[in-house]
Amino acid sequence: MANLTGIFSGGFTPPTEKRIDPPDVQLKDAMLACGLEPPEYLAMDGKLHRFRSGTKGSGGKGGDKPGWYIVFGDGVPAGRFGCWRSGIEQTWVADTGRTLTPAEQMAHAMRLAEARAAREAELAKQHEVASDTVTIIWESAQPASPDHPYLARKGIQPHGARVTGDGRLVVPLYSEDGTLASLQYIAHDGGKLYHPGGQTGGKFWQIGVSDEPGPLYIAEGFATAASIHEASGRPCVVAYSASNLVPVTGALRERLGVSAELVVVADNDASGVGQKYAEQACAKYGARMVIPPEQGDANDWQAAGHDLAMLLSPPVSDWLIPADDFAAQPAPIEWLVKLWLQAEALIMVHGPSGGGKTFVVLDWCLRMAAGLPVWQGCKVRPASVVYLAGEGHHGLRGRIAAWKHHNSVSSLKMWLSRDGCDLNTPAGYLRVLEQVRSLPERPALIVVDTLHRFLLGDENSAQDAKTMLDACAALMSEFRCAVLLVHHTGVSDEAQHRARGSSAWRGALDIEISVVPGKDGAPIELVQRKSKDAEQAAPRYCHLESVAIPGWYDEDGEPVTSAVAVEAEPPEAKEEKKDSKMAGHKKMLSEGWFSGGAEERHGQPYVSRSALKAYMVSKLAMKESTADTYLRPGKDDHLIGALLLADVITPHEHGWIVTSPEMASAMLLRKAI
Repeated sequence: MANLTGIFSGGFTPPTEKRIDPPDVQLKDAMLACGLEPPEYLAMDGKLHRFRSGTKGSGGKGGDKPGWYIVFGDGVPAGRFGCWRSGIEQTWVADTGRTLTPAEQMAHAMRLAEARAAREAELAKQHEVASDTVTIIWESAQPASPDHPYLARKGIQPHGARVTGDGRLVVPLYSEDGTLASLQYIAHDGGKLYHPGGQTGGKFWQIGVSDEPGPLYIAEGFATAASIHEASGRPCVVAYSASNLVPVTGALRERLGVSAELVVVADNDASGVGQKYAEQACAKYGARMVIPPEQGDANDWQAAGHDLAMLLSPPVSDWLIPADDFAAQPAPIEWLVKLWLQAEALIMVHGPSGGGKTFVVLDWCLRMAAGLPVWQGCKVRPASVVYLAGEGHHGLRGRIAAWKHHNSVSSLKMWLSRDGCDLNTPAGYLRVLEQVRSLPERPALIVVDTLHRFLLGDENSAQDAKTMLDACAALMSEFRCAVLLVHHTGVSDEAQHRARGSSAWRGALDIEISVVPGKDGAPIELVQRKSKDAEQAAPRYCHLESVAIPGWYDEDGEPVTSAVAVEAEPPEAKEEKKDSKMAGHKKMLSEGWFSGGAEERHGQPYVSRSALKAYMVSKLAMKESTADTYLRPGKDDHLIGALLLADVITPHEHGWIVTSPEMASAMLLRKAI
């Protein structure tokens, strides 16, 4: 046998076995820890038992027993206990000195559910009895006098409060339908108790009425609400507790509608509980919050000699300012790339798959990150960039290396993500937020490449688009940066000049840019489709130049190459078609619109394909096959293709809306005449 002398030398004392108290002792200790005085004997029979809890105001009233418990003694003892008067409710399970087995955990959950059901059944019974009782008490109570000790101490008027036979002040709690649900009793010293068994959650009482428009105030206690009503002359609702502010505000918002001005006046508690619930109520139901600057409630603030009416008044802000002041100082646009990438803006660059859009976006980003001052004659601001790359990381590595070599750049202020994430989800947004916050400096631009790889949902859904746009707006606000979305165009010829998916994307953009691949050796064209705050920039052109990356070789020892976007000359201008041809297209469209009934969509002329074709066949004696050719979007030298390319019309439903302001005005004027 091994010698254990050395192990136990040096004063070592083996651990003593943990002492486990009997279940009834544990339950009594749990009740005491919650401020309740437990009964001498506890019956663990799964039935509801009541006892004098010893909480304030509950110990000396004969048969009054606001304390309750429901405990199951079989298996691992467990249940619930609490006090209806004080609002305490607690689940309990006996400590067995070991981890519960899955079967025991399941049994424990079932017991708690049974205990909850029993408690709710008992509460429903009590509410029914209490409703009749409080009505009798309230009707028999006498109107309170202003010299009642509590009212005199608080410096308020009765406002309909009453007095019970034992001299306590009593105030009502009503349901939303006007039914008296419970009463609150207020002693001379300010101690407050609810009527046992009465319903309090979501119940309230309004002090004062007014037919004049103005705010409706909501406060916790009676004295606070009375002070607010007296100082403002406006009605004030008593919610009776901080936690009740949320449901009461919700009930009032539903009853009064979205236009009602609701103001929640929070108590400035040391614990912050009043402010927490007031903030929840205001955020959820669109109310304004007022809170005294010093600890205490509105009544305390007034009693200290402060102007409560001034505190309640809405803050004066500069939200509305005179137009002369607004235009007095210039507010020049800040640019990351002059005329193309606006600072603190939402930007989208779209183009067909494989059309070169990532090369173009990388050229902008890398110039900013490297501090190169110019791009195609446009000033570039040196700044750091975050590039959220959702795909093509292997190719992206080579593109950046090739760009650095081609432009003789050694270092970049740029960070890239290892993979994509669902940016429009809380987890994905938080991941991006935390990572960007950890960087040594704030980025001026965050690129999302591609939108599809970072969007959870359907890009055609306006709702899913909104969640993504909200995430982008939050990043812009957090880091005061621009966000650039790289996106695809649709597959049809008609969709090559706009982003794929919901129209909500374009509506939210500050700048929209198309990357249009060149045909038959022509350069890539960059076309600015939208610039909300500035004039649209003239098109720019580039081509992709192959660059061998120094020191990079493939498995066969061949140099690795990538491409770099390089400025290109504009393509040779083709012989312009005569203006008369475009004029003829416009005339044909206008006549077809008028002939087909001069329909409108969103206040603009709308011509359906069928109406226009009918006009061409019947009025112009065209063959149907010829009319179909004229109406084909991909034919840039024919009617619809030419008008689309010239931004005279845009597709809508089963036809086209006229978007050219000049032409739309002329057509609508003709209709009016």
